[in-house]
Amino acid sequence: MNKLYKLLLLAISLFICGSCNDEWKDEQFQHYVSFKAPLENEGVTNIYVRYRESVKTTFYQPLEVSGSTTNDTDLRVNIGVDADTLGVINYERFQNREDFYYKQLTSDYFSIPSTVNIKSGENLGLLPIDFSLKGIDMVEKWVLPLTILDDPSNTYKANPRKHYRKALLRINPFNNYSGTYSGTALKVVMEGHENETPIVKSEIKSYVVDEHTIFFYAGNIDEERKDRKNYKVFATFNDKGGVSFHAENPNMKFKVNKDASYTVSEQMDAVRPYLLHRYITLNNIDYEFTDYTLVSTTAIKFKVSGSLILERQLNTQIPDEDQAIEW
Repeated sequence: MNKLYKLLLLAISLFICGSCNDEWKDEQFQHYVSFKAPLENEGVTNIYVRYRESVKTTFYQPLEVSGSTTNDTDLRVNIGVDADTLGVINYERFQNREDFYYKQLTSDYFSIPSTVNIKSGENLGLLPIDFSLKGIDMVEKWVLPLTILDDPSNTYKANPRKHYRKALLRINPFNNYSGTYSGTALKVVMEGHENETPIVKSEIKSYVVDEHTIFFYAGNIDEERKDRKNYKVFATFNDKGGVSFHAENPNMKFKVNKDASYTVSEQMDAVRPYLLHRYITLNNIDYEFTDYTLVSTTAIKFKVSGSLILERQLNTQIPDEDQAIEW
């Protein structure tokens, strides 16, 4: 009897173990299709696109099939532009500050295919987005909101979890000179108060205008100002190390007091020998402008002088320089 009991226990154990092993051969989850576009602290996904004047730049947005097993079906995933989600996130994050709202990127600046193919035996597909950004005004915060559309034939299922079905792509075009500069060596003083402590900003963000030109906001004006578009200062870089500044708004009464220049230097990282640090330094910045809207009854004149430094970090193991930049 005891021997029979032991044999019975052994048979049950073998059956259970065999069943457990078979379970791993089956799909444990759903084969949902999702965008690979994790949200950052601004509620969007920042992507960086090389600005080119006359040719398109292609960015490849990944889509993936979730699950514990490999996708075994040829999928044709339908993609569309989703303006509704952008409207919701704008109100949730910015309320009535409409000047902060994300703007939907218009079709003049991009094109996408309506479908993406994911082959059987693969869990990843790429959506090619062609950007043509000539003439774009980066005063606005441009976002391309994408969504995975339902499949009428029910071949695939879009991921129902929040943020996985959508991709809110914040477009950041760049050239060789754009980015966030260190502003600690740039001094801003009010006319008549030159001997007082100057205004210094830790960072000054610059934006693409064309392949050789960027703009930033004058003095201590930044993205928080509702009228920031009135205070753009343009910097054009030439191949001989010179930089020319100008402003398009005559009400700024913009004046350059000294010719500016720039230098480029490079240094390999001491800890990560494959990482290249490239520094662009704007020297001899010296200009004046009038802030005519800060105080409605008085125009205030400011003097700006000093230098700015931009650092780029490039992974030299990646042959495509645009992809090698660590943002």
